[in-house]
Amino acid sequence: MKLSSSILKKLQKILGKDGIKINKEELFLYSYDATGKSYLPDAVVFPTSEDQISQVLKLANKEFFYVTPRGSGSGMTGGSVPVHGGVVMVLNRLNRIVKIDIDNFYVKVEPGVITGDLHSAVEARGFFYPPDPASSSFCTIGGNVGECAGGPRAVKYGVTRDYVLGLRAVLPSGQVIKTGVETSKGVAGYDLTRLLIGSEGTLAIVSEITLKLIAIPEKVKTMALLFDKIDDAANTVSAIIRESVLPRCIEFMDRASINCVKKDFGFELADNIEALLLIEIDGDAEIVDKNFEKLVTFCKNRNVTNIICANNKKETIELWKARKALSPALFKLAPDKINEDIVVPVDKIPQMVKRIELLKKETKLFITCFGHAGDGNIHCNIMYNKQNPTDLIKAQKAVDQLFAITLELGGTITGEHGVGITKMKYLPDEVGEVEILIMKKIKEVFDPKGILNPGKIFL
Repeated sequence: MKLSSSILKKLQKILGKDGIKINKEELFLYSYDATGKSYLPDAVVFPTSEDQISQVLKLANKEFFYVTPRGSGSGMTGGSVPVHGGVVMVLNRLNRIVKIDIDNFYVKVEPGVITGDLHSAVEARGFFYPPDPASSSFCTIGGNVGECAGGPRAVKYGVTRDYVLGLRAVLPSGQVIKTGVETSKGVAGYDLTRLLIGSEGTLAIVSEITLKLIAIPEKVKTMALLFDKIDDAANTVSAIIRESVLPRCIEFMDRASINCVKKDFGFELADNIEALLLIEIDGDAEIVDKNFEKLVTFCKNRNVTNIICANNKKETIELWKARKALSPALFKLAPDKINEDIVVPVDKIPQMVKRIELLKKETKLFITCFGHAGDGNIHCNIMYNKQNPTDLIKAQKAVDQLFAITLELGGTITGEHGVGITKMKYLPDEVGEVEILIMKKIKEVFDPKGILNPGKIFL
């Protein structure tokens, strides 16, 4: 479905000359996301206001062409890829922090605000916005809302949906709706806010977000636990949450992950280390100090090979440096990767880790595990060479088996990356036929012509 010259002229009239790109080189830049899958759009538009979003969607409804919303393109499942062409709507020019309300503990932002910039802005005012996806230095709040992003701190503080009080959003018809509240409570009617969060840009395009803020923690303390047996690390995660204190994050890295970023650690690592846990606790200074000592004492009885405590901000940064360097470093193992964000109940982490170890041996592929073990969210990276047909078949079978094991243990196939295009065929394995039918009917109510982000979530 190619856009006619008449439609392109109408788009230019709405957005101005600087608000639309149609040359092939620039179209390519917005054809892919972190999956590496690429589909060329017919045009890319850059609205600077809610009204422009509305006008483009009204035109799309009238002329029938597809619109795919996009933030920074950092998604891991193809959610912002224009699989059926049409228009990619890039929202990064709507990047204002509209209001920080210090009396009522909320902030209003446009969808193109970089998550890390929001962190800095509210922390400068003494507030805290906890969700912290690994890509926070470049991902956008709008994208976080679309995928219900989480991050390491989710074990204590929850994910994006736990902080969204309300939204302004533009329906595929061009109508603007306001959902939610600016108060800490509100149950007037169906919860349309939560319905839009995690809908992957298939129901509406968010134009403004109201986020709850909390007081910034007085103190944060960080430690790294090293294990020479991966089972001990896995068992320690659930034991900490069950028997000790609730950290704000527990990050997990297996041996393959550790070896990829060994040079980035600010300390020596013995060759026999099989796993690492990176743990942070926060809160009032006196309580943090007390709980930190309690946690250290507890962990000494968990077959820990070594405990490294950060004594200042510089040492904390050093402990996190390797974890933050990990994702790109994985390409040392193989030229291509499949990054799956499975989640299992915390008490099933030891079983999940054992099953993944068996999967590595069966497939003979490099499979690395790291991620947010505190809430059972394990990022399983299957490294392979997609130019090698044997590797490709083994990698696809490994994904099939990984998801089957996850569901068998009572987990979910995606914790924060969404379904997009890469997990569509697996959705019926987790979600029932009746439930999928309800979801499809909801999509029809919001988008009867099917113009918004088509080809996502459902087969």
